[in-house]
Amino acid sequence: MDLFSRQSMWVNGPVIIGAGPSGLAVGACLKEQGVPFVILERADCIASLWQKRTYNRLKLHLPKKFCQLPLLPFPAHYPEYPSKSQFIEYLENYAAHFEINPKFNECVQTAKYDETLGLWRVRTSASTIEGGKVEVEYICRWLVVATGENAERVVPEFEGLSEFKGEVLHACDYKSGENYKGKRVLVVGCGNSGMELSLDLCNHNAFPSMVVRRSVHVLPREVMGKSTFEMITLLMKWLPLWLVDKLMVIIAWLVLGNIDKYGLKRPKMGPIQLKNTDGKTPVLDIGALAKIKSGDIKVVPGINKFSCGGVQLVDGHNLEIDAVVLATGYRSNVPSWLQESEFFSNNGFPRAPFPNGWKGKAGLYAVGFTRRGLAGASSDAVRIAGDIGNVWKEETKKIKQKSAACHRRCISQQF
Repeated sequence: MDLFSRQSMWVNGPVIIGAGPSGLAVGACLKEQGVPFVILERADCIASLWQKRTYNRLKLHLPKKFCQLPLLPFPAHYPEYPSKSQFIEYLENYAAHFEINPKFNECVQTAKYDETLGLWRVRTSASTIEGGKVEVEYICRWLVVATGENAERVVPEFEGLSEFKGEVLHACDYKSGENYKGKRVLVVGCGNSGMELSLDLCNHNAFPSMVVRRSVHVLPREVMGKSTFEMITLLMKWLPLWLVDKLMVIIAWLVLGNIDKYGLKRPKMGPIQLKNTDGKTPVLDIGALAKIKSGDIKVVPGINKFSCGGVQLVDGHNLEIDAVVLATGYRSNVPSWLQESEFFSNNGFPRAPFPNGWKGKAGLYAVGFTRRGLAGASSDAVRIAGDIGNVWKEETKKIKQKSAACHRRCISQQF
């Protein structure tokens, strides 16, 4: 029996690569425009990052109104900061509501624009139940890249890490601190994930040490019951960025105190400017800072090298540890499969800065690369669907007019 086959398929509309929140948002908006589409997803479910690569205690860091996708708000009974399970439930209901049915387990190998035909060729591979392999080439006019900023884990190289005898895992494989009770755990990274994993370990009676190699902005999640993010959004409408940055640093100092003495040095660049230029998101504190101040979470400097039972830090101190959690982030994987270099740069992000990074040439689009979370993805999804929808409706109108004209000619010839 032949266990390998190749197929070709014409898509009467765009191909969307990725069935995370960004891809689903584009699909829903295209549905409203009456445009057919195909969503390709390498995993076996929607929002695989959320379903398979996040820790159990995760909640949305921003209020729900800033995280809902176009055309369908969160249920009213959801809390201000929905949990991981609630957000997944929302996404599943979102897909069902708009009748979005991605093609799962189809991993894109290459996507290339055929200048001769003026069409995109997207090649995928998938395994069959019988153990065979199917390769499909999708041919389309529009290609929407929705694989996002966090497609692949980042695992830095550390001297001696292979010699370390304890457990080593990336944050995407961490679920709970339940199995680390009484253990000394080194958390590498001090972003939102690193802070929250350290807090979770602490709450499960582990002994976390968090590596802080560079400066970091820590902001309170709320100020007097008001979301810090919402406060920034409102201030940005009336004040210049530099002034909002200065105000946020002052507010953080008043609410959180001087965090420098705990090993958390603030960058010279303000939190919003740093986010816009380097994509480094400020940490929204949900309790980790109190554990740092109490000494339950130890802040340590950068890593020099690992040994079989511990780690040597750049300041010369040695720590005995039982496990390592790499909260070292993620990256885009676009350069590994998209054969295009004008719109996307080598780091897998659109070259044009926000808000102009959603549309390229020859029907190429990007969603979920704004470094502005779900709100940025939703905004781009609306733009993309509107742009494709305008062309689709105009061409559909012309086809109907041409068809009507042919029909009239046929009738006139009969008489």
